[in-house]
Amino acid sequence: MLLIVVVSFLLRKSFCSWICPVGLVSEALARLGRALYGRNFRVFRALDLGLRTLKYALLGFFLHAIVTMPPLALRAFIDSPYNRVSDIKMGLFFVDLGQIGLIVLAILLIGSTFVQGLWCRYLCPYGALLGIFSWLSPVRVHRQPSSCVDCRLCDQVCMARLPVSRATSISNAECTGCLDCLAVCPVRDTLQIRVGRRRMSVVAFATAVVLLFVGGYASARISGRWDNAISDREYVERVQNLHGAEYGHPGMERRRAEAALR
Repeated sequence: MLLIVVVSFLLRKSFCSWICPVGLVSEALARLGRALYGRNFRVFRALDLGLRTLKYALLGFFLHAIVTMPPLALRAFIDSPYNRVSDIKMGLFFVDLGQIGLIVLAILLIGSTFVQGLWCRYLCPYGALLGIFSWLSPVRVHRQPSSCVDCRLCDQVCMARLPVSRATSISNAECTGCLDCLAVCPVRDTLQIRVGRRRMSVVAFATAVVLLFVGGYASARISGRWDNAISDREYVERVQNLHGAEYGHPGMERRRAEAALR
């Protein structure tokens, strides 16, 4: 978590465009949509602004749940049987999809062929969190107005739908640092990636993203901070009883008990 936050602070929300597998799938679906329909569609500006607040609302909900939870309750949740196998339960969610989950996933997949970055733009609370740190990043895309030919190709390829052709510096939290705008610009050096006033090459930016993420991951593995300290034997024992009542979500169990008392 800290590693990805650091990447976002130093190199914008590059995790979303360079590393995240969901971002890769989202981009592939958008390309499929352009092949099928000839274009990706855009939501009306007012509706788009309202929908973009959803991911921040979801982020606020999760942060509120964590911050307002008493320390003893938080520790009890962390040590609960449910949390000990939460990664396995998340995996099973996709392996053994229920009808509602399948419908929601289908809507997101099909919708992403119509609207580029549907999940990332409107619903991902993780992206919302990284966007806040990205807004503070010293790395920005800069435009030289004197050499710009107003072709607006940069606007067309921008996944975040930012008005690159009308800005001199992109500081928006939605910018993922994908650098597609630099790739399509027909005039050399009109669009640049800069750290403060110093120019940074695309190769240097990409190298920094990869080295920072891979280096941080390798360091965590070597130092033993990547593992969750749950042994394989414990996993096997818990998986055998995974559908037991003790592995239900603690919040759901509490609500059931309160309902029974009423």
